[in-house]
Amino acid sequence: MTYHSIFRPDLFAGQTIIVTGGGSGIGRATAHELASLGAHVVIAGRDPDKLETVRQEISQSGGGVTAVPCNIREESQVQNLFAQVLAERGAVHGLVNNAGGQFISPAEMITLKGFTAVVETNLTGTFLMCREAYTQQMHQHGGVIVNMLIDQWRGYPGMAHSAAARAGVENLTKTLAVEWARSGVRINAVAPGVINSSGLDKYPDYVKKEFLPLVIKDIPYKRMGTESETAAAIVFLLSPAAAYISGETIKIDGAYSLWRKTWEIDDHDNAPPAFDGFRDA
Repeated sequence: MTYHSIFRPDLFAGQTIIVTGGGSGIGRATAHELASLGAHVVIAGRDPDKLETVRQEISQSGGGVTAVPCNIREESQVQNLFAQVLAERGAVHGLVNNAGGQFISPAEMITLKGFTAVVETNLTGTFLMCREAYTQQMHQHGGVIVNMLIDQWRGYPGMAHSAAARAGVENLTKTLAVEWARSGVRINAVAPGVINSSGLDKYPDYVKKEFLPLVIKDIPYKRMGTESETAAAIVFLLSPAAAYISGETIKIDGAYSLWRKTWEIDDHDNAPPAFDGFRDA
């Protein structure tokens, strides 16, 4: 399997970059792309089997990769993750906080347990990863962090828990960009819109068959985004090309967040062609 990146092959040569949620979806695509650009990628996640599958994919394509099971909600596991990577690799140059999770539910039906689980994964887990990256490595050596948001700009009916948590991540990103600038740390975020990712497999059939087609009609580009398009934005923020960008968010949503149905958009097929780094897989 060869990943076809839009960036030059040696862009991250000699660097070690951690990608959480690296066993599937956007995390998998990001790990593949970074490895294809010369980075040694450490993929972390809760499912060892998924991590091992991606590890084998990247290894077979000639990339450098290590798989480390880790639940980002558990402080000790996060601390051990960084300790292990630093012991084995000597440095952590970048961190992609991709791991997260949520489920669809009206707000009044979300239990305390469900709400807490989503907030702990999406917000607390992101904070723990950022903190350990800083305290164990980046406060002395600098580095780059990219966090994951969602399209929470107008609220997110049906996902109140995740919207609240991701809004917290956005503010955390801005705050840390200022606090940690003195250490040479850059921290930004990406906010994918509707992405054709393996994460959709977790949702009920009615979401994929009935709800999603309606949503796609409301996207100005009239299509979903790809995992690779999201990964490319993450890679840009990790790269030297973004050296003067910190505390910002890149929206990857085909202009969906800009439209409030005040202007009818005719059906069309004029969106830029979808980019897929796995096109030969």
